[in-house]
Amino acid sequence: MKAKLVIPRELANRDVDEVIAYYVGESAEQAAQGFIDALEAAYKHIGRHPATGSPRYAHVLSLPGLRFWSLTRYPHLVFYIERPDHIDVWRVLHSKRDIPEWLAGADDV
Repeated sequence: MKAKLVIPRELANRDVDEVIAYYVGESAEQAAQGFIDALEAAYKHIGRHPATGSPRYAHVLSLPGLRFWSLTRYPHLVFYIERPDHIDVWRVLHSKRDIPEWLAGADDV
């Protein structure tokens, strides 16, 4: 099976930029690099195996097809929807956030 292209939305890119800025601001450059590596691994995984993400919030938010994948060693979740030709990444959020509220800021399905 060929991996699908993973395309983050603008909000997802902003989420990632904020996490990296936080780590750098805390003088934790190694943590920032580790976060980037974990995110790249997550993107690679969901590109190859999109159905393995949890649909938990799809049911809570009534958003069919929404899934999330947890980053390894970081408390962040990648929210995405599988499209016929790519993976549409909506947000990259800290797991302690009010997920339904934060996802409300994403564009329509």
